[in-house]
Amino acid sequence: MLNFLPAPLVGIIASLLLALNIFIWCGFLFLFTFLKLILPFQGVRKRLDPVLTAIAENWITGNSTWMALTQRTQWDVQGLDTLDKHGWYLVGSNHQTWADIFVLQKIMNRRIPLLKFFIKQELAYIPIMGQAWWALDFPFMRRFSKSYLAKNPHMKGKDMETTRKACEKFSLVPTSVMNFLEGTRFTDDKHMAQNSPFENLLLPKAGGIAFAIQALGHKFQSLLDITIVYPNGVPSFWDFLCGRLQRVVVRIESRQIPEQFLNGDYQNDPTFRAQFQQWIQQLWDDKDRLINQLISEAISNPS
Repeated sequence: MLNFLPAPLVGIIASLLLALNIFIWCGFLFLFTFLKLILPFQGVRKRLDPVLTAIAENWITGNSTWMALTQRTQWDVQGLDTLDKHGWYLVGSNHQTWADIFVLQKIMNRRIPLLKFFIKQELAYIPIMGQAWWALDFPFMRRFSKSYLAKNPHMKGKDMETTRKACEKFSLVPTSVMNFLEGTRFTDDKHMAQNSPFENLLLPKAGGIAFAIQALGHKFQSLLDITIVYPNGVPSFWDFLCGRLQRVVVRIESRQIPEQFLNGDYQNDPTFRAQFQQWIQQLWDDKDRLINQLISEAISNPS
């Protein structure tokens, strides 16, 4: 609707609407989070968590509203038909840009339980947003480098233990645990540095998703395997705010989590770990081929 304006002006308007939406809904969010803090009882939590979720869903609706005002995007989404608002899902996706998060939230909002993203521990200190993610029980991941673990061997496994404890909280209410398996946004430089065998993807990190399955495996209805493609080029976050998100292709495939992975010790059982990584490798092979297919179809049908 506002695309007739110069792109930088659209970007400024979108940024202001994004900030306004954050401040409005975070005010409500922090109020009810304070109540949960001073009344730390499971019965109270069961009543307050749906309120916090409703606030987050309205927050996402606000984002979708300003996106509709500032974007003229062609959406091509398949795979939403069988989703259940009251189920438990493990969700995985490729990751190329900060816009991915807004795309996922827009198409999934109120179709499945609120997406709980794995967040890097460092992002917990971002003013307002870090506290909001904490209030909504987003699982924070802390990765230790090999050199750090060599100097501090007692910290080995602490990052995964944190993940497991975070996921255990989700056993109380229907939840969607979201993980970008690549662990970071795709760039050509990262792709080259990793010497990734995949044409369109970085190497997947299986540990986080393995521990989520270990903690909640019997709750998850399925793995929602999501593939996002931007046929007109991957937008930077500023491009996204400026209304330059022309076309988005999303494919959602519901995959059964193999029974043998619902129980196991990813950290200490080398055989289990190898089998799990092989499963993730196959998922990534399939996704890489699908991305090539979707790009090819977009080129042949540029409408």
